[in-house]
Amino acid sequence: MTLDQIKLKIETFHQNGQVINAVYWLLKKYNLKNKNLKRFEFREKAKPDFILMTTEGEFGEPQIIRIPENTFEFPLELMLILIVHEMVHVNQKTAKPYVLDKNEREWQAYYEMNFRNLFPQVPQISNFHKKFFAQKGLEYYNRMGEGSELQKKYAIQKKQVEDLIESLP
Repeated sequence: MTLDQIKLKIETFHQNGQVINAVYWLLKKYNLKNKNLKRFEFREKAKPDFILMTTEGEFGEPQIIRIPENTFEFPLELMLILIVHEMVHVNQKTAKPYVLDKNEREWQAYYEMNFRNLFPQVPQISNFHKKFFAQKGLEYYNRMGEGSELQKKYAIQKKQVEDLIESLP
């Protein structure tokens, strides 16, 4: 299926009030499934300038991802990459060794949004969003503590993120 065909299918799900079914269809279509994902649930509606998805659950337990009721009123590529972000969190919280540090979890998830090492099959996002998410990732990198072991661990990735930001118009 082409991306346009996928968008049409998702629009049909959306118009029929089947947002959760649409998300599961996308997980299958883009091979994003994870046995440690318990389910999707709704949270408050998103706004154009604030879209929140969260992964909730104890470490080692199946996770719930909460998505906005109006998820598919926004560009599909953006929603997919936000779902990827949450799927990274599912992995971090359910596969040993767990990623216990929140700054490290967020850094890894934002890094994946731009470089798609775990999920290369997901479509690219706009340059605007690449830059936005790269900058968000750097905020979490900076919170790791100046010269900390975590910062040293991700120094090469940080350089990649900075290069990406520099390369974008």
